[in-house]
Amino acid sequence: MEFQTFYESPFVLKFSFEKLIRKMEAEASESTEYALSHQRILDKTKKFPELTNGITDLEFFDRNEALMKDLLKDLFPPMLTENEIKAIGFPFYNFYFNPTKRFQNILKNAGENFDMFIKGLDPHRFYVMSCCIILRNYYNVPLNLSMPFIFDIPNSEGIINHYRFLNNVDFIDVSPLENYKTLSEEEISELLDNFEDYELWKEKFPPESWELKGFAVVNFFDATTEIAVSNLKTKLINMEDDDNLKPELNNVFRSIFQVADLEVGFTAINHEENKFVKSPINGVIDSYILFSNSAECDNGLLCEKNFNSMVDSRRFFSISDVERTYREFPDSQVAKHLYDTGVKSAIFAPIVKNKKVLGVIELVSKKKMLNSINANKMEIVMPYLEDTVDRLYDGIETRIQAIIQREYTSIHPSVYWKFRQEAERHIGFYREEFDLPYRKITFENLTPLFGQTDIRNSSVSRNLAIKKDLEINLMLISDIFKALGSDNDLTAINRKLIQFQKLLAKELRADTESQVQHFIHNEVHPFLESVKLQNVNYNQLVTDYHRQLDPKTELVYQFRKKFDDSLSSINKKLADILDKRQEEQQKRFPFYYERFKTDGVEHNMYIGSSIEPDLTYDPVFLKNLRLWQLRVICETELKYHRYKESLDYSLDVSSLILVYNTPISIRFRMDEKRFDVDGSYNARYEMIKKRIDKSLIKNSDERITQPGKISIIYSQDKEREDYLKLIKILQNQNVLSAIEELEVEDLQGINGLRALRVAVNYEAQDVDYEFVEGI
Repeated sequence: MEFQTFYESPFVLKFSFEKLIRKMEAEASESTEYALSHQRILDKTKKFPELTNGITDLEFFDRNEALMKDLLKDLFPPMLTENEIKAIGFPFYNFYFNPTKRFQNILKNAGENFDMFIKGLDPHRFYVMSCCIILRNYYNVPLNLSMPFIFDIPNSEGIINHYRFLNNVDFIDVSPLENYKTLSEEEISELLDNFEDYELWKEKFPPESWELKGFAVVNFFDATTEIAVSNLKTKLINMEDDDNLKPELNNVFRSIFQVADLEVGFTAINHEENKFVKSPINGVIDSYILFSNSAECDNGLLCEKNFNSMVDSRRFFSISDVERTYREFPDSQVAKHLYDTGVKSAIFAPIVKNKKVLGVIELVSKKKMLNSINANKMEIVMPYLEDTVDRLYDGIETRIQAIIQREYTSIHPSVYWKFRQEAERHIGFYREEFDLPYRKITFENLTPLFGQTDIRNSSVSRNLAIKKDLEINLMLISDIFKALGSDNDLTAINRKLIQFQKLLAKELRADTESQVQHFIHNEVHPFLESVKLQNVNYNQLVTDYHRQLDPKTELVYQFRKKFDDSLSSINKKLADILDKRQEEQQKRFPFYYERFKTDGVEHNMYIGSSIEPDLTYDPVFLKNLRLWQLRVICETELKYHRYKESLDYSLDVSSLILVYNTPISIRFRMDEKRFDVDGSYNARYEMIKKRIDKSLIKNSDERITQPGKISIIYSQDKEREDYLKLIKILQNQNVLSAIEELEVEDLQGINGLRALRVAVNYEAQDVDYEFVEGI
């Protein structure tokens, strides 16, 4: 059997002990202490010329095992064979001879199918490292080849242990063969600058063009903890992007603690309520303290040892025998949970950063392998865990702030630069004074655009839903009063019940809802509870009544729930369309955008050069934004028309656009944390917005806004002409149809408004958002 290499190599291998034999001969002639023993071995070696000429058949070692052990006795002292991990081999080659007993046991525990292979050694790296041996030993190039080569070797329980190895090459010679290439200094310099050029190395060192003669003493060192900690750091850095993080973290900690079934968990702490709670981190790592179906549990940790003192001292808390602990403290939720899940031992380590407890790292095992002694190994990894959990919480906080900003107190991206500029000035970013007073943030000479898609008659629909629920609630009460019969005095309360039923038969007044709710909560329900206490026969009757009520309001909540859910669903649907489409439109020219959910969705937009001073503003951007606004309102109408059939509560919508050509200014109000128009002159625009919503057609009782139609309110002929062109574009696309020209009734302080009301073609397909020139 011949030598097998990992990959293609520049070497022809010749296993030889010539240098060792020559060294022994020299020592035998100089030292009387070793002369006899060395001479005896040397006499035996003379019978085997292949020991010096080169061994090519690996079976030689099996046939002459006793001789080889004698020859290598000085390098492999028998007294150290149980401790050292050592063997004879070649650099980077998968062949080992004369292993120590400890090395033999390691390989035996790894299993018959395990193949020794250097971690990270690919064909390219193997070939170049082999060439580097030639450069160092033959060309005398000062190269340091002591790289951290690692073997990952499993033990009998499947735990991966990591071994670093070093080669002693004192007994190796490198010599050229006939097909080698002599290298100049320039070629060597080129190689030194081109580690990654695989083909260049193969050109300068052709395969099998050099002889590697001799042997190496390979020493292995158990670096499991060191490598596992290094692997842990790598995993923690990429924690959020690694889908396999949980099993990989388990493997790392199993290597550190040498516990085959060890599992890693994490539980956060809510300090305000003194509870363990789940956190977003549990999406990556499980919690073993919390129950699988629970988001929290009391912080009464396991036994008499005080959890707070553990946190304050930043020490680790271990349970070497969960069963014994549960017997001692049967009232502990956590001890019971661990016992029920089969955990036999556990270690808990508080994550403390900047004197703040972020949570608890949990190590659990279904064997009694974890205790206060090996808990000290956590000291090695805690700094990395603390930094990682702190980083994750920072990321969570950033996401929370982003959600708050996006959903609640948004600063639109189009004007974000202005706020950032002012914040940088305030902190001295421009080398001005620190803590300067905040200046007003205003944007001048902007053209406003306003639009809304309103839920038609939402107040009427809401009142009708409330009325139906209250009627059902009183009917249920009436039924239960009848069932109570003559056993109870119901005269007074029944009289009130009938009065409220008559009241609901009329149109709902502003205070009717609160009166009926007060009667139910403060008179009917206490009465029913007293009936239950007096006669247990009525328990089921009262219980059945309460089951028909909403648990939060303790009232019937059927029609209102359908209305509220439908309204919320409509608002979300319409808002999502607006938000998505405005992001696309921002790419043409930035504009300030905000939208509000009420009974429907309304939006404000402002466009002008002050929004983005670095870009050239052209009036065509305003025209296209107006066309975009008309298109997006058409899209909301079309999509809602198809969507409303799926709603539990049928509602209609009507849409409106306000055209306002006079430029205005907007200012950010620091006290209200929002933009508003700046100055009394500009306030006229806001006043018009508020009053046109429910305005009528002049000299009629008909609302300007109607379902199935888009009303465009304007005041100037130029605005009318501009919008007729925009409507014509959408008529050509079969999205809009007939146009009505109307006058708006005179409003308080507002006269002369007119309207274009155009019908939406609900048979149309999707709206085309293509940019239009020359409009």
